Amino acid sequence: MELTLEDVRHIATLARIGLTTEEMETLRGQLGDILAHVSQLNELDTEAIPPTAQVLALSDVLAADEPRPSYSVDEMLANAPEREGNYFRTKAVLGYET
Repeated sequence: MELTLEDVRHIATLARIGLTTEEMETLRGQLGDILAHVSQLNELDTEAIPPTAQVLALSDVLAADEPRPSYSVDEMLANAPEREGNYFRTKAVLGYET
């Protein structure tokens, strides 16, 4: 598949990267080589291979949700740069101070 400069420009826009015309020319060739290499997969005979939706066995990676002792407020705020009572003190986020 031959990529055009417009294709590369579109890909760069989607990736949010700025490219010079020279970089786009280089990338056009590199992406073309990658697509040609991947297109070789279309030539493989996969008739004897059963379709799979998941190639690895699924397992539950979540730990059990069990209650356990928590840190105290003083322990949680011990390394806070600033605190106000039992709360973290931060700079204004929405543009105004309370």
